[in-house]
Amino acid sequence: MEWLALSPDEVTAVRLSLKVALWAMLCSLPLGVAVAYVLARYDFWGKALLNGLVHLPLILPPVVTGYILLLLFGRQGAIGGFLDQYFGIVFAFRWTGAALACAVMGFPLMVRAIRLSIEAVDRRLEQAAGTLGANPAMVFLTVTLPLILPGVIAGMILSFAKAMGEFGATITFVSNIPGETQTLPTAIYVFTQVPGGDAGALRLTLVSVAISMAALLASELLARKAADRVGQRAGAA
Repeated sequence: MEWLALSPDEVTAVRLSLKVALWAMLCSLPLGVAVAYVLARYDFWGKALLNGLVHLPLILPPVVTGYILLLLFGRQGAIGGFLDQYFGIVFAFRWTGAALACAVMGFPLMVRAIRLSIEAVDRRLEQAAGTLGANPAMVFLTVTLPLILPGVIAGMILSFAKAMGEFGATITFVSNIPGETQTLPTAIYVFTQVPGGDAGALRLTLVSVAISMAALLASELLARKAADRVGQRAGAA
């Protein structure tokens, strides 16, 4: 069973993948909830355009998305150049860029899951809270958010899973630098391209499957607990 032992470089790739996926998920969560709420609750000019932009990464080839990110957030890009010059923030060829690419690719899945949960909430509950004097922020925090929590959890896990498996956008935007931007998918790709790399590719594949299964089981458990808590509150009311 010695062949199952991960090498130091493989451990680094696993840790980097987890770090990138977690940061991508957490950083995109506030914006994901806000965009999902706007799309679910408001009708406005340009709504179809916003919805299209949100879901564009699902339609475009990942390599195209990565190239667009490179044009925008590279050191010579419109946004990346500004951030580098005035704030010293660099995304291109850094692990932070990998997190940005993964966040962009997973964002549509997160928004979709949360939006469906918001649309399932009875608006009369929110209106009732408003008539009792709660401002919109309090209505969202005390009424809407607890009800959509299972959907939020599902969106987070979908985003995390997408980030763990992202390849095309990541390798295009931040390349495949060991210890800096080499995540699980890119490390597996390298192993498949070299003689005798099958064992390493298999090890990392098993790790990927284990992490994905653990994330799905955790999502199911948390979603059930959240749903049970909502049911208990409804019963008490």
